[in-house]
Amino acid sequence: MIPYLKNEIRELITEIKKLDFKVTFIFLSVSIIVFLSMEFASPNFYYQNFGKDKFLSRVYWFLTDGLLMFLLPVLAIRFLFKENLRDYGFTWGDKKFGFITSGIFLVIMLITVWIVSATPVFASAYPQGGVKVKENLWNFAFYEFCILIYMLGWEFIWRGYMLFGLRSKFGYYSIFIQMIPFFILHKGKPEIELFASIFAGIILGVQALRSGSFLYCWILHWLVMLFIDGISALRSSKDIYGIGISDFFNLFF
Repeated sequence: MIPYLKNEIRELITEIKKLDFKVTFIFLSVSIIVFLSMEFASPNFYYQNFGKDKFLSRVYWFLTDGLLMFLLPVLAIRFLFKENLRDYGFTWGDKKFGFITSGIFLVIMLITVWIVSATPVFASAYPQGGVKVKENLWNFAFYEFCILIYMLGWEFIWRGYMLFGLRSKFGYYSIFIQMIPFFILHKGKPEIELFASIFAGIILGVQALRSGSFLYCWILHWLVMLFIDGISALRSSKDIYGIGISDFFNLFF
């Protein structure tokens, strides 16, 4: 038994030595960051340690989680890999492709949100910060700024750090690799949003890789969330859940 185990250990060590350090570190670090995110940067953590305020719990979540998912990968890139952030999508890259595709995606998403938000159930789910976001314009603006910070970290860890970090090893397969955790972490969202996140992860991955930038994904994702929160707040306050032209004008004017 002992000789058998020694041989197995030797073979395992041999295989481990063949692993690419950067690729292995990215997989492990993403797992650790997600663990820290779930345990220490969530609304539940805020509830258990600071209070029961729904609005402040989301502010804590967005700022803490956003900075966690952004700063830790940045530190790894700069001081461990000793590489440039531009190589991880921190550049505008191909501006023509980036802005054109972002414009197309945004129009499609805004139409989709307009349609799927036409139910009290969906409208009541957003904004996630609760009634304080809906009742005060300054609260709404600050809340959306926090989401902007959150989306910076959220998009960078998937469409920057993971996507570009794995590209040299896996090529376009890296799009599907980063899509899987992106999809899984949508668990708990409305069903239609959960299912759509599969295709959103792929589409955003293609856009980022082709344009050489994750910045378009960041701004696009934030604008979609801004519209979701805004339209949900308006529908809830005015009790208008139709999708016709008259409903649109009654809602906004």
